[in-house]
Amino acid sequence: MKFKVVQLLTVSLVTVLVFSPELVVFSIVWEQHLELKQTKTLACQTPQNVTSPVKSESKQESSEVNFSTTHFLKESLAITKKHKIVQILHWSFLLFPIFLGILIFFYDRYLIYRATVFQKQVEMLERLWQQGIEQ
Repeated sequence: MKFKVVQLLTVSLVTVLVFSPELVVFSIVWEQHLELKQTKTLACQTPQNVTSPVKSESKQESSEVNFSTTHFLKESLAITKKHKIVQILHWSFLLFPIFLGILIFFYDRYLIYRATVFQKQVEMLERLWQQGIEQ
């Protein structure tokens, strides 16, 4: 039963290790695509009329330009913050299976080490027991 669980975990780990880089690359490309679409829609949006109708046309045009650039900059900063969080998630998603594999490898080595130490202790006790019987 224990051997089947180890095999299942090994197959699952290898599957995740094989598919995780592809998923990370796909998600990065998809995020870039969404950012590009959002940037295009922000650049094409016409700003709402913030000024009063009493102002002259030149003042109204300059305030619309200022509003649109301010709005665009705020949206760009929000996208940048979101992108940093997404990058952290991508790296953690990529590195988690690698760390898990290393952890399983070292745990397996530790079990082998403990088994050899135990075997040496058993052999030493058997020799002492044989010496005690012979005396």
